[in-house]
Amino acid sequence: MTNRRPVRVAIVGTGGIAEAAHVPALVAQGDRVRIVAACDVDPARVKSFCDAHAISGVYTDLGALLEEARPDLVHLCTPPGLHAQQARRCLLAGAWVWTEKPPCLSLAEYDLITEAEQTSGAYASVVFQHRFGAAGRHAAGLIASGELGRPLVAHCATTWYRPPAYFDVPWRGSWESEGGGPTMGHGIHQMDLLLALLGDWSEVTAMAARLDRDVQTEDVSVAAVRFDGGALATIVNSVLSPREESHIRIDLTEATVEVRHLYGYGNGDWTYTPAPHVTDPARLAGWAAPRGDQPSSHAAQLAALLDAYDRGERPQVSGPDGRRTLELVTAIYRSAFTRTTVARTDLTADDPFYHRLHGDTGGWAPPAPSESE
Repeated sequence: MTNRRPVRVAIVGTGGIAEAAHVPALVAQGDRVRIVAACDVDPARVKSFCDAHAISGVYTDLGALLEEARPDLVHLCTPPGLHAQQARRCLLAGAWVWTEKPPCLSLAEYDLITEAEQTSGAYASVVFQHRFGAAGRHAAGLIASGELGRPLVAHCATTWYRPPAYFDVPWRGSWESEGGGPTMGHGIHQMDLLLALLGDWSEVTAMAARLDRDVQTEDVSVAAVRFDGGALATIVNSVLSPREESHIRIDLTEATVEVRHLYGYGNGDWTYTPAPHVTDPARLAGWAAPRGDQPSSHAAQLAALLDAYDRGERPQVSGPDGRRTLELVTAIYRSAFTRTTVARTDLTADDPFYHRLHGDTGGWAPPAPSESE
């Protein structure tokens, strides 16, 4: 418990994700927080949002919000192409930032956010809520302790469906405003959870294609990843899959651990299958889901972020901890475009893919079959 005053929160971007995820997450924190302002370029939308949630500060300009409302924490719920600039402005005004995924459009932009952190002393964290569910944290602890043995083989799939109309929103499907396709904007959540379970990766070999949607970016990608510990993994990202699923499976020497869900998991979505030689009932009981079914959610991550704020410490999924997931995404694109295996050490500031996920290709997207025949 803390006797500090409530954290003053502002929401920038009052569209669907703010309404569906961020407001409920803030409400779940009780009197730890107070929403003091919201901002949107659409005056009618922000006015309606603020009226609905009894928010007194109504803004259409971020600079005015930062100067007048002086929030402690800003939730960025705007399109990805705006994140870097807005995060820097908030940080340099002294506010912490919690930004929706993807955090920005490139590693270069991410490093500019980090530079602003170092100047201001505030921190910017990314919404990667899947690593914060109780069952996910439990699995990560079991793997890290060696209780499940040595990781050998893994599979990570984000196979979702987005109809053509989904991309009618102007910023979607564009390199300049969204940064990438499902590898960047959809599968990034499951890939972050995979990294939380298996640790750092060392190299990637990938393919990507634009098979069915009228977009600049890919609509599907497939990658093979080698982890520092030796494990090999496959990653599939798609917005073309009628039966939608988010799935991670890890085969270790002592067990297979698996989670299947769509947009969020609970304890019951995780299963553990012991290897044939693992039969001790007491040991198996220790693998059971933890007490208290805290699902993966914005609320779970926000609680951890507020704990870090109270302590004045860097939160999880910020700095290098947040960067490594964007590094993996960048490597997948670089490998797909260059048709080479990409090492993590290849992603240096003099590489064109450090600056934009389509590299120096001028916006060329992986071709549809008709274009490559």
